[in-house]
Amino acid sequence: MALRFAVQADSEQECARGLAALCERLGLVPAMTPRLLTDDRWMARAVPDTTKAPTEGRGQDVQG
Repeated sequence: MALRFAVQADSEQECARGLAALCERLGLVPAMTPRLLTDDRWMARAVPDTTKAPTEGRGQDVQG
């Protein structure tokens, strides 16, 4: 399963800010820059950065 994160906004600037926030806060990389869709809304997408090594323990059950 591939993970994709999307931003929808009313303007290109707002969409770009949302994309930047996703990338900065979650360590994602842009997959699609802001695009105007046919229904007059803006969308951008980001995906996990596959060039970074996985964080130890991510995806594993925590044992207590």
